Amino acid sequence: MIHASVMQLHQGCEAEYRARHDALWPELQAHLKACGIFNYHIFLDPQTLQLFASFETEGPLDEAALKAHPVMQRWWTYMADIMETQSDSFEPKAQPLTEVFYLP
Repeated sequence: MIHASVMQLHQGCEAEYRARHDALWPELQAHLKACGIFNYHIFLDPQTLQLFASFETEGPLDEAALKAHPVMQRWWTYMADIMETQSDSFEPKAQPLTEVFYLP
C-alpha cells in the first residue's frame, strides 16, 4: 500500500528540516521499519513550504502503534518548532492525499 500526505514547514526552516532528517535517529528508523514502512520519501515545495510525504507498506499500517511509540513521540516533540502541529499534541498536521493516477 502507498500512503501519502502533505504537511507544512515554517518559514526559514528548510535547512534545519533537512539537517534533522539527514541525522535521523537510528531508533526512529528502526521503529518505522518495524511498522513495515519502506520507500519513505519527503519532498519540499520551496515556494509554499509544503512537505509531500509518501511511503509504502506491504499491508495495512497500524497507525496507533506507529504513533504511540515513545521514539515517535520524542521525534514529534523535536520537530514541533519547525512545522505545523496538531492543536492538542506535537504530532504534525498531515493531510492524507488521495491517489488519482498511477502509471505502472
